[in-house]
Amino acid sequence: MLYSVSTGSYVESLSPQRKRQFDALMTRLSSAEYDAICDALIQHFQDKEVDTSSWIPGNDWTGTVYEPIHNACNGNIEESGKLFGLILFDLLMNYEGIVWGFLKAEKDGIPLKGPTYFRIDNPPPR
Repeated sequence: MLYSVSTGSYVESLSPQRKRQFDALMTRLSSAEYDAICDALIQHFQDKEVDTSSWIPGNDWTGTVYEPIHNACNGNIEESGKLFGLILFDLLMNYEGIVWGFLKAEKDGIPLKGPTYFRIDNPPPR
């Protein structure tokens, strides 16, 4: 489950615009590629309490489970990042048993490109 710090509410679905983007971009990935990406993200977040989405895949996706995202977006880095972010958002939104908070954070006064996700041990009531 996802909890938006900025709105103080749970997020239970993608906005219509994001849902259209997600659905359109997902047609470019096979189910096996999508499953491998989700498995890697689940493994990644099992060991983390906080992380920023744009830092997870790193700069070079070659030879990683994230490479099909880059290929599906015809090498477009901006589109690849959007699809990665939508996959992660959707995955954490539907994650059972853990509530993840998210917000747009800064480092050294500079806004981070992607949202920062963190576990909420004592989540607010729904």
